[in-house]
Amino acid sequence: MIVNQLASQKPFTTADGSTIRSILDTTNAPVEKQSLAEASLLAGVQTERHYHKLSEEIYFILDGEALMEINGITQRVKLNDAILIPASAWHQITAITDTRFLCCCAPAYSHEDTYFE
Repeated sequence: MIVNQLASQKPFTTADGSTIRSILDTTNAPVEKQSLAEASLLAGVQTERHYHKLSEEIYFILDGEALMEINGITQRVKLNDAILIPASAWHQITAITDTRFLCCCAPAYSHEDTYFE
């Protein structure tokens, strides 16, 4: 059984500019097909618009409000909203307030699967 505590995970900056803490992924567990991380953005900060060829993502908003853009469609998201980001979909999240969210990826997140304009 693998149990990881969020508080014990060191934050790092992803290729898109968000700060994340990996909860379970290939770097800290014998994960094969997915990853789970906590991401955070300060108010006014946005990720760099990007897509993943392989990974489908789900964001789940834990705190704050943000603008979520997927393939040119933008919607305001807030506490308890879940957002599906299909593989190969261009996307960007912009924090309106300090925002914290879970990011689930399948297959697991990798910098090599992050593509920019």
